Amino acid sequence: MKKVLGVDIGGTKIRMGVVNEQGEVLIDKTIPTILPLYPYLEEQILAIMNDVPDISGIGIGTRGMVDAETGVITFETEMPGWQGTPVKALLEAATGLPVEINNDANCAALAEARLGAAAEYKQVVCLTVGTKLGGGIVLDGKVMNGINGGGGEVGHLILYPNGIVCGCGRPGCSEEYVSGTAIKRLIQEQNVINAETNELAKPHDVFRLAANGHAGAIAVRDRFLSDFAIVISSLQAVLDMDCVVIGGGVSDSADFWWEELLAKVEPLKLKPVQVKRATFGNEAGMLGAAMLVIDSNK
Repeated sequence: MKKVLGVDIGGTKIRMGVVNEQGEVLIDKTIPTILPLYPYLEEQILAIMNDVPDISGIGIGTRGMVDAETGVITFETEMPGWQGTPVKALLEAATGLPVEINNDANCAALAEARLGAAAEYKQVVCLTVGTKLGGGIVLDGKVMNGINGGGGEVGHLILYPNGIVCGCGRPGCSEEYVSGTAIKRLIQEQNVINAETNELAKPHDVFRLAANGHAGAIAVRDRFLSDFAIVISSLQAVLDMDCVVIGGGVSDSADFWWEELLAKVEPLKLKPVQVKRATFGNEAGMLGAAMLVIDSNK
C-alpha cells in the first residue's frame, strides 16, 4: 500500500505524518519550527525517510502564499528566509521523490473535502478561525490556488472599508473582525470581566460567559457572529458553494455559539448551503498535505 509523508509547517511547530491512501496516519511526529526552515526541513524529512524507507512522495502544507505549480513560497513575512524558497525543487533534488506543496489552510480544506465533514460535497469552502482567519476552497475536488498562490485568502476580504488596519497593510480585512485576535479586542472594548477571576475574560471563556447571560460577553458574541455570517454570505455570493466547513482554534468553543451562528447565516443565504463543523483538528493540515501527493498520482 502506498505511503506518503504529509508535513504541516506552522509558526511554532511542524507536524509530520506517514499516511496511506485511505488517509490513515501510520506514523505521527511533531517537532519545533526552527528558523531558517531550510535546510532544517530537509534534514528532518530525510530522518523520517531513513526510518520509513518505502515513502513514495512528500506533501507540504505551509503558512504563506505558495505557487503550487513551481513549489516556491511567494509571500510569507513572519518566517524570515522562507519567502522565495523553491521548496519543491530543493526537496525533490534531496530526496528523489515527487513533492507537492500548498498553503496550510488549502491543505486543511482538502482534508475536509476528501475525508472529513465535506466528503459528500462538490464545492467546499473551509474557514479556519484561529489567531487570524484562514481559508481554503476546493471546487470539484481541486484546490483553488489562484495565479499567485493567493486563492482562498478569505481573511483578506475587505469587511469594513477604512476599518482596522490588517497585518497585510490594508484597512478593514475580515480577519481583523472574525478571529481570536478580534475576540480579544472586543473583550477589551466591552470590558468583559470574568467574575471567577475578576480579570478581563479570555477569548476561550467569553462564549461560555455569554451563554450564562453576561451582558458584555453577549455583545462580543453577537458582534463576532454577525461579522462571521456576513463573511459566509459574501463567499456564497461569489462561489455558490454547497458546504462551508468551520475549524480552527476558536471553533473549540462552538458548542456555545454554533446555533447562534446558523441563525445569523440563515437570513443572509442566497441559496441553500450546509454549514458544518470540521472533522479534523490539528491533523487537518498534515492529512491534506498528504492528499496533495496522493491526488497527483491518480
